Amino acid sequence: MKFIGIIPARYGSTRFPGKPLADIGGKTVLRRVYEQASKALDTVVVATDDDRIYDAVEAFGGKVVMTRHDHKCGTDRCKEAYEAITTPSWRAQNDADTVIINIQGDEPFIQPEQIETLMACFDREGTDIATLVRPFTEADSQADLADVNTPKVNWNPATGEAKMFSRSVIPAADGKHYRHIGIYAYRADALNKITTLPQSPLEIKERLEQLRWLENGYTIRVGVTEIPTIGIDTPEDLEKARDWYKFNG
Repeated sequence: MKFIGIIPARYGSTRFPGKPLADIGGKTVLRRVYEQASKALDTVVVATDDDRIYDAVEAFGGKVVMTRHDHKCGTDRCKEAYEAITTPSWRAQNDADTVIINIQGDEPFIQPEQIETLMACFDREGTDIATLVRPFTEADSQADLADVNTPKVNWNPATGEAKMFSRSVIPAADGKHYRHIGIYAYRADALNKITTLPQSPLEIKERLEQLRWLENGYTIRVGVTEIPTIGIDTPEDLEKARDWYKFNG
């Protein structure tokens, strides 16, 4: 099985424009994501629609491709990037044994162990799509659980499959609530298919693209991580990440 990491990175974010190039301890958020991902994967590529991000990645020696600006989600951008770095003949021979990992460009401290947990989901026969979850702990407050910027997931531990995603609090699995870690992996064959699906009503309502796949009958395998992550959605999140780095970097 071949694994390819792709990091979709847009400059224009509604809540925090330019966040991929924000600085944490002398490196951009995006560079930190790239370097962490490269500890687990031989091939990592940034997919962007902005010259500033393209130039920044080239400056630190990373691999980057330019993609269209009108993609509705990171998954669509990943597909275009995958096609940009491969040839049709290569894909015809290798799509069935290739997995594309969509790594969020705003998770500067993603750990290689988390990526490896996601990769291990494909040891199970029949896995086409996988993602990560982390249980809420006693250290998390009720405000953390209720935060609409933190998607939650209900999944079946017996089958290892996701049942529902929501920004609202949803029923717990095995007595625990789980937060969704927004990193996905798709077998290339599945990626080709899910990117042709129209946006679904539930996806539009929740602003969660994975609901489109569930609504169309796809199974999403779940990998569980206990490692905390720091996602950056707002300038306030960036300050938290900088504080974390001061003590842990």
